[in-house]
Amino acid sequence: MARKPDADPDVAEIEAAVVALRRSQRRRALARLARDRGARPELPEAVFELLDAVEAAEREGAAPTVTEAADALGVDQPRSSRLAAQALQSGLLRRVADQRDGRRSLLALTPRGREALARIREFRRGVIAEATAGWPAEDRAALARLLTRFVRDFGSVTAR
Repeated sequence: MARKPDADPDVAEIEAAVVALRRSQRRRALARLARDRGARPELPEAVFELLDAVEAAEREGAAPTVTEAADALGVDQPRSSRLAAQALQSGLLRRVADQRDGRRSLLALTPRGREALARIREFRRGVIAEATAGWPAEDRAALARLLTRFVRDFGSVTAR
């Protein structure tokens, strides 16, 4: 007979860590750190979350609409539309016609948007490197492997 999830101390630790990460994201801890270190981008963090969502869709061979981006970000369509407008105005995104349905407008990264994402990714990776600087290489490798696996499997369960 399988143990109940709340009786497994490892599951409890993972759950607590996931909640702590979610709280950190909600408080926009990385954005605050970037601002404090003088690396803050000129636009709100949510615009860069939109760029991340567009890039993720591109990796899947797609380009999202504003509505699809809203779903990916967990925001309503008007909020997604405002974020897209900021990114479009700043030259980070462009609209492209959907070749399958000319009525639909898709979002795509511009070269400037890719550069902005590269700078943000470099900052994030620097923070992660700093946080794990005292770790043995095998611990970092294990975290990378296991966290990636967990995110994939967690996504499979929650997508049902």
